[in-house]
Amino acid sequence: MDVNLQKLNTRPPENVEKENIKEKTGKILANLKELQNVFYANGRHALLIVLQGMDASGKDGLIRNVFTSMNPQGVSVTSFKAPSTLERSHDFLWRIHMETPQKGMIKIFNRSHYEDILITRVHKWIDDDTAIKRMQSINDFERMLVEQNNTTILKFYLHISKSEQMKRLTERLTIPSKKWKYNANDFKEAEYWDEYRMGYEDCFKKCNEVPWTIVPSDQNWYKEYVIANAIEEKLLAMKLTYPNAVE
Repeated sequence: MDVNLQKLNTRPPENVEKENIKEKTGKILANLKELQNVFYANGRHALLIVLQGMDASGKDGLIRNVFTSMNPQGVSVTSFKAPSTLERSHDFLWRIHMETPQKGMIKIFNRSHYEDILITRVHKWIDDDTAIKRMQSINDFERMLVEQNNTTILKFYLHISKSEQMKRLTERLTIPSKKWKYNANDFKEAEYWDEYRMGYEDCFKKCNEVPWTIVPSDQNWYKEYVIANAIEEKLLAMKLTYPNAVE
């Protein structure tokens, strides 16, 4: 999957109307509530949703707005931060594997195993040969989840523009409800924009056995629609039913 992010729009198509899309999203979210309930009761599949993107691409807001209508018994989120001393003493997928969803569950990864071939590569903590080996391991890992645990994986890259990122980072300095997110290091990381972009493009090319969906994310209302719609389509395609009562 050869991708040039610089050529892909970060905004919705010109022919879509905001209010129309928001209305569609509302209907999808109502349907997802029932689909997730069937998914949980059926208990034969697992769903892993991977969210990646530049800093301030809106992963937290997306999770809040798309998934909170679902039953919290069947949905959970794991946010991967810098690995602990214990986690660093194991292979890079050790902490990831422990958080993968069991059957009947939907798990959202807010950042994921892909950080171990992105930030590590950008900052030269690993060399390119190690990154390539890790990408091969990621492909094997995801294939194992699909084949051995009946896990469906949806991978989303939240594609924002550099100007939108700076706007959102700056808002964290001035808007009270966003100040808690402020981290001075985010502005330093933003200086590596091109390095992260190239890292993602290589990731899309080499880790695409489970395909990526690149989501225009400058407007949250469109981003939420695209992802909610993709999840709905995937769950509908499973054609799941409630199990019979156990006597």
